[in-house]
Amino acid sequence: MKLLLTAFDPFGGEPVNPALEAVKKVADKIGDVEVVKQEVPTVFGKSIKTVQEAIKREKPDAVLCIGQAGGRYDLTPERVAINLDDARIKDNEGNQPLDKKIFEDGDTAYFASLPVKAMVAEIRKAGVPASVSYTAGTFVCNHLMYGVLYTIAKEYPGMIGGFMHVPYITEQIIDKKNMPSLTTEQIVTGIEAAIKAIAENGKDISTVEGTTH
Repeated sequence: MKLLLTAFDPFGGEPVNPALEAVKKVADKIGDVEVVKQEVPTVFGKSIKTVQEAIKREKPDAVLCIGQAGGRYDLTPERVAINLDDARIKDNEGNQPLDKKIFEDGDTAYFASLPVKAMVAEIRKAGVPASVSYTAGTFVCNHLMYGVLYTIAKEYPGMIGGFMHVPYITEQIIDKKNMPSLTTEQIVTGIEAAIKAIAENGKDISTVEGTTH
């Protein structure tokens, strides 16, 4: 199996992005999985195009995109992406789309085709906190996840894809009081465990991972 692993550059005034710092350290080979990596600009439009080009070039079997979710306590594979850009802040090129569809001909939403519950179980087994998330937000993370799943649905029916958010890394919260974080090494361990689960689970496991709110 070949897996395309992507991560965003820093945004929102942060000097680093924990997604990118961790992805740089993920092994290039995990079991029988060849991991190819792609840095992605935190920019509406460009982010999707960058990953579309990487998909076309690498022809992976699976795509896993990683992004920062400051304030979350754990690694959170996303289950759904919605066809909406509604940016609370500007991206790295000053774009701030509001109430805008990502693709006019796209579905209202696309579900991840990765085994998200199995990923959570494997990440926890590796000693890193994880849970399934049911909202990827409305910023560039959701934008990219939606764009990847749209592209797969339209052009690559045999491919699977999805997105996972990671918390701040410890060095980012020195001046952020009461903000959760994980070490870069913990996030690397979690991503590698998620990739292992993707390789080993042709379909997702059935277990309780829902939320009440």
